[in-house]
Amino acid sequence: MELKTKIQAEDGKQEIFIIREFDLPVELLFKAYTEAELFEQWMGTKVTKMENRQHGGYRFETSNSQGDIVFSANGTIHEIIPDQRIIRTFQMENTPFPVQIEFLEFEKLTDTTSKITIQTIYKSIDFRDQHLKMPFAQGINMAHNRLQEILGGR
Repeated sequence: MELKTKIQAEDGKQEIFIIREFDLPVELLFKAYTEAELFEQWMGTKVTKMENRQHGGYRFETSNSQGDIVFSANGTIHEIIPDQRIIRTFQMENTPFPVQIEFLEFEKLTDTTSKITIQTIYKSIDFRDQHLKMPFAQGINMAHNRLQEILGGR
């Protein structure tokens, strides 16, 4: 089955691009990334902090069925322009991966469709390649499918 969320990773570069088109207005797509309640629904994680402002921060964590935290991440927001762009750091806690920088670009295609392009820059090509070996492509695709499903009926 073809993944609707595309991952582009050019050999020899420290970056990846995550690209997805949605049948959602750009304003709603942006809210999905900035409103804690919506983010929790489609991402399947608990938001413990979300300060959507320059120099603000965010943190979320995912627990297993026993309540143990199995994944957590945090970052600092460097720029936020509603319905257009978020520039932030992203750090997976308790992993060997150093902090990454993410450029999230939100694009209005029509009044009812939009696109997100996320450029993630890693400290090294090796860290990027290690991340690509993880099943994150399937995970982000599943999360984006939930985003479309949950918000598509609004």
